[in-house]
Amino acid sequence: MTTANVHGLPPASTPLRADASVIGLVGIAHLISHYSQLLLAPLFPWLKDAFQVGYTELGFLMTIFFVVSCAVQAGSGFVVDRFGPRPILFGGLALLGLAAFGFAASTSYAMLAAFSVLAGIGNGVFHPVDYTLLNRRVSAPRLGHAYSVHGITGSLGWALAPAMLVPIAIATSWRVALVCAGVLAFSVLLVLLVSRRHLALPPMPAPTAAARSAATGAAGQGGNFAFLRIPAVWMCFAFFFFYAVALNVVQAFAPEAARQLHAVPVALALAHPPGALVPVLFGVMGFCAGIAGPSRDLLVKRSTPEGSTGRVYGIVYSGLDIGQALSPLLFGVLLDQGRFTAVLLGLAVVQGVLIASAFNVRRVRRTVAPVAA
Repeated sequence: MTTANVHGLPPASTPLRADASVIGLVGIAHLISHYSQLLLAPLFPWLKDAFQVGYTELGFLMTIFFVVSCAVQAGSGFVVDRFGPRPILFGGLALLGLAAFGFAASTSYAMLAAFSVLAGIGNGVFHPVDYTLLNRRVSAPRLGHAYSVHGITGSLGWALAPAMLVPIAIATSWRVALVCAGVLAFSVLLVLLVSRRHLALPPMPAPTAAARSAATGAAGQGGNFAFLRIPAVWMCFAFFFFYAVALNVVQAFAPEAARQLHAVPVALALAHPPGALVPVLFGVMGFCAGIAGPSRDLLVKRSTPEGSTGRVYGIVYSGLDIGQALSPLLFGVLLDQGRFTAVLLGLAVVQGVLIASAFNVRRVRRTVAPVAA
């Protein structure tokens, strides 16, 4: 029996088409997860006027979303490990679609806050679900490619949200834009339901004597929570935290700070993009972030005890949610106070800390002995 079979993983000879189906379906679901994180941020100029609130209050909606998502993500990993990822994935997509429709129908700030909770619940399940499916259904030789596609589709979701929502809001209204977002989420859910056989997991084989012995030892040293003592888990958690803070500022606050700093109207900013230099710099930032993703995910996998994929990735990726929950509280206040330069300087400081944390992840990666795939 091969190591892959002992761990309940597909054999290395799995057909490319089978792996590609799983990778593609998980990828489009991940796209919707990231898309949902920017349902409101691109529409802040419209929401600010419609609900007579400031950027602090609007930023707090993002805080609500990510606090809830963090709590759900940390806990849903255990649920995924117990009941399997497929029904949890379907439920998450449905909640995101309902939340988008709820935002569109909102008539008060309280309603926006309530649907931010619903959206946070839906978003919180994706990383434990996604990595459980990829690690269990994709053959080991293609796992790095799977992680790359997973990261690409997430980034495309972030890119799609403003590219889709802002033009629709300009042409029609912000409510219509959010209705379209809900339709998109349910369309992807329908695709996954039709293709659900590709997302079914084979049963885990009975544990070997060595595995049972290791599990018994782990029970005496923390049991289901023993993975919390793995240094690589917390290094990746820290990296994700600072990455999320920087990303949230870039997505939600830096563009508006730059626009206000130079007194550029919204329509003019869309019609006349900046010179060549700014897109190039953002492209370099995206390239550097992208190339780190697969190695980062493989590091977490190598540090994951057997049968604990959901809970480990749930904890590690909760760093993303915590970072995105805290950053609006600070940078939204700076924006409301008219401190536009401080927003951009704060982003530079966070990026510097992010670089330092990336070196720490790299150092830990060199010290972690790889485990069987």
